[in-house]
Amino acid sequence: MSASTAGLEIRHAPQHLRAAVEVLSSMRFAIALLTLICIASVIGTVVQQHQAPVNYVNQFGPFWAEVFGHMGLYAVYSTGWFLLILAFLVTSTSLCIARNAPKILVDLKTYKEHVRVNALSAFHHKADGMLALDREGALARVSALLAQGGWKAKAQVRDDGVMVAAKQGAANKLGYLAAHSAIVLICLGGLFDGDLVVQAQMWLQGKTPYSGSGLIREVPPEHRLGQGNPTFRANLFVPEGARAGTALINLTNGIVLQDLPFDVELKRFIVEYYATGMPKLFASEIVIHDPDGKRYTATVKVNEPVVHQGVAIYQSSFEDGGSKVTLLARSLQTGAKPFPVSGEIGGNTRLSTDKANQSMQLEFTGLRLINVENMGDATGSTDVRKVDLVDSLNKHLGSAAGGDKSKALHNIGPSVSYKLRDAAGQAREYNNYMLPVALEGISVFLAGVRDTPDQSFRYLRIPADGDASPDDWLRMKTGLSDPKLRAEAALRYARKAMPKDKPELAGQLQASVERTLALFAGQEAAKPGAPPSTGLQALQDFVENRVPEQDRLRTSEVLIRLLNGSLFELLNLQREQAGLPVRTGDEAMQRFMSQAVLSLADAYAYPSPLWFTLSDFQQRQASVFQVTRAPGKNLVYAGCIFLIIGVFAMLYVRERRLWIWIEPREAGQSHLRVALSTTRQTMDTDREFDTFKTALFGHPPEQAASPR
Repeated sequence: MSASTAGLEIRHAPQHLRAAVEVLSSMRFAIALLTLICIASVIGTVVQQHQAPVNYVNQFGPFWAEVFGHMGLYAVYSTGWFLLILAFLVTSTSLCIARNAPKILVDLKTYKEHVRVNALSAFHHKADGMLALDREGALARVSALLAQGGWKAKAQVRDDGVMVAAKQGAANKLGYLAAHSAIVLICLGGLFDGDLVVQAQMWLQGKTPYSGSGLIREVPPEHRLGQGNPTFRANLFVPEGARAGTALINLTNGIVLQDLPFDVELKRFIVEYYATGMPKLFASEIVIHDPDGKRYTATVKVNEPVVHQGVAIYQSSFEDGGSKVTLLARSLQTGAKPFPVSGEIGGNTRLSTDKANQSMQLEFTGLRLINVENMGDATGSTDVRKVDLVDSLNKHLGSAAGGDKSKALHNIGPSVSYKLRDAAGQAREYNNYMLPVALEGISVFLAGVRDTPDQSFRYLRIPADGDASPDDWLRMKTGLSDPKLRAEAALRYARKAMPKDKPELAGQLQASVERTLALFAGQEAAKPGAPPSTGLQALQDFVENRVPEQDRLRTSEVLIRLLNGSLFELLNLQREQAGLPVRTGDEAMQRFMSQAVLSLADAYAYPSPLWFTLSDFQQRQASVFQVTRAPGKNLVYAGCIFLIIGVFAMLYVRERRLWIWIEPREAGQSHLRVALSTTRQTMDTDREFDTFKTALFGHPPEQAASPR
């Protein structure tokens, strides 16, 4: 008997009901539902679930984000259509089991000893032979061989002989029941532990999602679920030294607060790193406080949850718990003295701008002490004469560690992220590293910026001077905006670069240098009537609009040489005014100036007049725990066990049935007919039948099995 793929047939019922039940209970319908669930699960894996709506708009665009939202793709496992498919699959599979289970159970008990003798000749594996034994002796020999081979047998005595029916591998059919029962159990466990129960409670108790902001204790009761909630999966945020007893359940249109039957206090968050700076351990030392005053200490690690009162506490992630930071604000436009700005991660402060009656809001968004980057192949220096002027912005405002490099992971130190929001409410996000990073053979400060959260950071690389500070670069940056300083730097450069035997050309060289600096600083337009450009782009525009094509390469090299030399003089001029020793033009200084030219050009594309660097911090971490009450997991575990048993039984257990007809003949002999039936024709079956024939007859039988 094999499992039927047809549906359950009801004899006494209306036609439409019989047709519906037959379709619903058919194996084809169940497989179609299972395919739909697999497709939905793939979508739920690829598309991040329960994210903020703006993230989906940034990822898919306004039109498709709205379409996918109406389809429920942002919360696949809790949408009505997915739960409906799951319910139909449970019903269909249950009906399949109900249809085939009675037949399978009856088949397990029967040996089919009533088979007709003539039917044995129709089997693929068959044989005839004579034994020099009477009927009782032949029956005893057959019984001994079957018992030795592990066959279960039953004999039927007829007038003209004895029919012996034997079977092996009955567990193959039990595998069918186990595999289908596993599907039902796993689906029921998923329904119990999913959002279905939460949604049902909200509907029955009149609860609604909460989409506002504020303190958790101020959220009204209509947005809270009680401690008696039988199943939930929520997130619990606990800073170091604090305790919390209310978790958040994320829904598509807001959150629901889940009150826990205990409070969790975070004593210490532990993170350990490998030598490369990569993390190898996340753990939280917690204290669980019961309402009756009892306390329990425990350590929660990744994949090692703590279970208390039926609620499992998992280490999900970690965040900043309100670290205190001090930023040093440096002006990129004027030579104003840097000033400190203190705040707390998650907080904000107002800053005045140079424009009257305008200000911007500084929002402290993140502090990271460990930043592991691929710093492979970070050697060599940059020669600005070999840099394409058009691509310079893309290269040096690109990824901090981009390019095709061999992997060399290193921790490059702390970083701080913040947002600057203007009066119109528009904000840009910034990410700046505290310490200089060695890139391409020179130490640079990385100042990252992006316009929207879905973009990658573009980094301004500010070279560190001999004192491991950005002060020299800032002096050049602010000095470029001062015409008097540019003129004095041009004069100094002309005096040093002009040969003594040609003093009449000094004025012409000085004018060329002044013009080069003015073009670079955006103080002079490269093309009459056009708005001035800045940086290396301005020099390129000047070359393309003012220089014949055959002379452009040579003119570009001259302009870069004039720019490098005059910027070096501008730096030393400012250092002299500050009472500092001048810099010498050694090899390290040449590398510094090469990078300085590129970063100065990029700085004009930096969208903020202020550059904030991290000067001090007091870290306070927080753990994000996933707290779950999942009674359906036992059903899922049982379903997994059933699935393993069922698949193993159906794949590796072969059901075989054997019939032996013993017909007595004269002179105390018996004529035997043997036939074997199996669910799968394999070479093992052929060998097994040949072995049994040889053992039964003791010699090749008169009629062997027909060739396959």
